[in-house]
Amino acid sequence: MMEELEPQPEATPETAAATASADGAEPPAADAAATTMPQNPNMKWYIIHSYSGFERKVKESLESRVQAFGLQDKIGKVLIPTEPVTEIRGGKKCTTERAFLPGYVLVEMDMDDNVWHVVKSTPRVTGFVGTGQQPTPMSPEEVDSIVYRIDRSKDKPRLKVKFEKNESVRITEGPFATFTGVVDEVNEDRETLKIMVTIFGRSTPVELEFGQVEKVA
Repeated sequence: MMEELEPQPEATPETAAATASADGAEPPAADAAATTMPQNPNMKWYIIHSYSGFERKVKESLESRVQAFGLQDKIGKVLIPTEPVTEIRGGKKCTTERAFLPGYVLVEMDMDDNVWHVVKSTPRVTGFVGTGQQPTPMSPEEVDSIVYRIDRSKDKPRLKVKFEKNESVRITEGPFATFTGVVDEVNEDRETLKIMVTIFGRSTPVELEFGQVEKVA
């Protein structure tokens, strides 16, 4: 005589997870796309005025207000336009952060009246860059020249030193190290110099970076 089988309960996601947990196995991971919050596509970069010297305080205050008011989906990154600058002090290179747009802070946001009020009422913020009371978002060219400049400059600090044509310098690095020469051309954007160096009795142009030479006292 056959034994009567008891009906089995219908499997559900909850029971499957419980069974997997009891067996020591991990439940299936949720779809990453479902758990990742999409970035607000309406966000644009804006520039706000602040008291000069208080840019970092403004950044910290604004980030705290974003959390307090639950505006993470309306206000994104807050950046201070700074770049690393290398100075020569006592023959040694020292790198520090320098604001190349003092008195300004960049904010990524989806602008509306509430966002405008929260940002405008942040301590030490004096207003937005724009016409009248209407903030103007940055153009793609401005974003490229300012926002991306911040990212790029992290990899290559600028050298805070000025060179002039006909100035005497000494080469400190490369195959011509210890040679002295005269500055013929200065390229501030690329931070390069064309130095006229005397090699085998002939004046020869050599292109070097600012950091590869030093001024002759």
